[in-house]
Amino acid sequence: MTGEGAIIRIAQLGAGRMGSVHARNAAANPRLDLAWIVDPRAEMAAALGKETGATPAPLAAVLADPAVKGVIVASSTDAHLDDTRACLAAGKAVFCEKPLDLSLERLDSVAADFARPGLPPLFVAFNRRFDPHYQALKRRLDGGEIGALESLQIVNHDPETPPPAFIPGSGGLFKDFTIHDFDLVRWLVDEPVVEIFAWASCLIDPEIAALGDVDTAKLLLRTASGKLCVISNSRRTGYGYDQRIEAFGSKGALRVDNVTNTAVSVWRAEGAQADAFPYAFIQRYADGYRAELDHFADVLAGLATPETGYAASRAALAMAEAAALSAQEGRPVSISVG
Repeated sequence: MTGEGAIIRIAQLGAGRMGSVHARNAAANPRLDLAWIVDPRAEMAAALGKETGATPAPLAAVLADPAVKGVIVASSTDAHLDDTRACLAAGKAVFCEKPLDLSLERLDSVAADFARPGLPPLFVAFNRRFDPHYQALKRRLDGGEIGALESLQIVNHDPETPPPAFIPGSGGLFKDFTIHDFDLVRWLVDEPVVEIFAWASCLIDPEIAALGDVDTAKLLLRTASGKLCVISNSRRTGYGYDQRIEAFGSKGALRVDNVTNTAVSVWRAEGAQADAFPYAFIQRYADGYRAELDHFADVLAGLATPETGYAASRAALAMAEAAALSAQEGRPVSISVG
């Protein structure tokens, strides 16, 4: 939803890879004024500030600025929860890049903080809900075009492995990577997942295994009513970013295939060739990242409530921890929905 009104002053914590994506989108959004950039790495804050027109500042200055109505939290993952709580306590609405935290125990320990009356809005950004292709699938699914949904298949494969230095702080494949798929499942089937079985291996880079992680996984999820979902994950394709969804219902199927860089294809005697796939998530989900900033602008303007918040973040993290336990112990793991 897009509304008219005054430009809203915001700040951002974090000037890294995701921070750069969000800051550029915020600076380009006509309803937002990105005033401050906070990052302990002064040179990165200065560079991103110069690009977007924001001024580098300490967190204390942002929290004390009454004109700042919202804060984008794109700091390091291990700082998300503390930064989010500090901003909410200061009366600022928050857009927090997923995940809210990497520990379900820690997230549960502060659950009461997110249930206080009068708390500013919290939007935990699972960007794939804002992808126009997935939103079209969701609308048609909810509209009953294929009858009752019975099963779902999701393919989420990266083009190449991340650098080894990324692995230790990432939370592992399930919390860093599959967590997007867990949120998609919960959104598309519109009911809780109650059981997960996961097989996982390290087939691509032995260094990932040495760091205690995996790079390939297949997961089977069962919902409260018995719907089934299969998720396929890999850190390497060799051909670009592989993102597909198939939904099977009582009257047919809906699918989203891989998006190519352009819709142009070449037809010659030897056959047809389409354009290449986007190489990374920043390109594939560029529309989704812009749309979630629009959504945050709507939230700040009082035109919408957050699409996802504490509850959605907790649900996805619970599935991630259950998947890791299942892969470790070789058994299905139940998830409490209470």
